Amino acid sequence: MQTLVLFAKQPIPGQVKTRLAATWGADQAAGLYECFLRDQFERFACEGDRRVVGYSPATSDAHLWFEEAAEQWQLWPQPETDLGGRMAACFDQWCAGSNDRLVLIGSDSPNLPSGSFDQAFALLEGHDVVLGPSADGASWLVGLRGSAPQARAIFDNVDWSTAEVFQQTVERIRSLNLKLSLLPLWFDVDTEAEVATLRGLLAADEEMPLPRTREFLARIPNTDRS
Repeated sequence: MQTLVLFAKQPIPGQVKTRLAATWGADQAAGLYECFLRDQFERFACEGDRRVVGYSPATSDAHLWFEEAAEQWQLWPQPETDLGGRMAACFDQWCAGSNDRLVLIGSDSPNLPSGSFDQAFALLEGHDVVLGPSADGASWLVGLRGSAPQARAIFDNVDWSTAEVFQQTVERIRSLNLKLSLLPLWFDVDTEAEVATLRGLLAADEEMPLPRTREFLARIPNTDRS
């Protein structure tokens, strides 16, 4: 079973895209994030054998929002713990069998390169772990195979939300003697400079299926001068 899991937050102003909100305002930042989510729900609706939204917060309001927005996805509430604990719980829940392959992504990179998930699932046939390094020192994708249950230990003792996440994760993988493969470097969209990069990539690739994100950005002037 090939499972794609998308970690996502209910797009509540002031609780999402907080770095972008510092310059854009909470409502506008949350509006862009909602476009990210809705575009990804459609864009990735046929990936793998099963698709799951790991949503937060684990409230009835959030469940109802995602139930309406992600009709073709199964829903799973993330537990109230740190990111490592939530990721480990996700793999325990959805990647328990020896033939299972699970790819987990966040929701901050709506324009991931086409074919990323096919490549990740293919690599998991011969590797225990697949990582997609991100420009901020973390990972935009983590993939595990169920025949390597010790791989869940890669989430232990990692300083989450720091620039050392990727390095520490790789060190954990090596210490566990797991076979690792990497995908190309990519980036999250968390700042005005990264929004400007996204604008440029969307302008260059008119076939990228992100209609809501395109329409939203078309209404917002590009103020980044970095």
